[in-house]
Amino acid sequence: MSNRESFQLIRNTPEPSLTSLVISKLLSCAIPIAQIAVGAVYLDDCPLQPYIPIYLIVCGTFTLMLGLLSCLPCAKKPEDGTTNPLYSVCSIWNLLVSLFLFAWFIAGNVWIYSIYEPNYNKNSTSVAPYCDKTLYLFAFWTTTVGYIIIGSFLFLCCCCLLCCRACLPTETANV
Repeated sequence: MSNRESFQLIRNTPEPSLTSLVISKLLSCAIPIAQIAVGAVYLDDCPLQPYIPIYLIVCGTFTLMLGLLSCLPCAKKPEDGTTNPLYSVCSIWNLLVSLFLFAWFIAGNVWIYSIYEPNYNKNSTSVAPYCDKTLYLFAFWTTTVGYIIIGSFLFLCCCCLLCCRACLPTETANV
């Protein structure tokens, strides 16, 4: 099989089924829903860094909104080549929400990692404020998993680029 046939095979992959799309959307909504729930339940349980539960609620809400809006028909590019003003509005909205989530993620990193490892004991006799263990560890690990996903994605992209580079024919230099 030649390189051209390999790339043609990659381009002609079948579309995912509706069932797999629904399942993937539901699974991708699980973490944002959990972030909203944990942030709301433990809203007042981190006097050491009171922005951590707010970070979880806002991050979960906007991530969920971004995922749900991608299901709307206005988020799909028209296939017939016509211009759809609603598509432009959805694209701009998705861009703005994504930029906000990126900035919010950075702020959350500062709030979460700056107090590592907090006092978890609410009834401690020490003067230091506490942060609920469930709240803190959930926020810590969801943020850390975000880094793991980003790192894995970048690693896979580099591997794909190396594979593509290895598969492309090399040009011989004219001497």
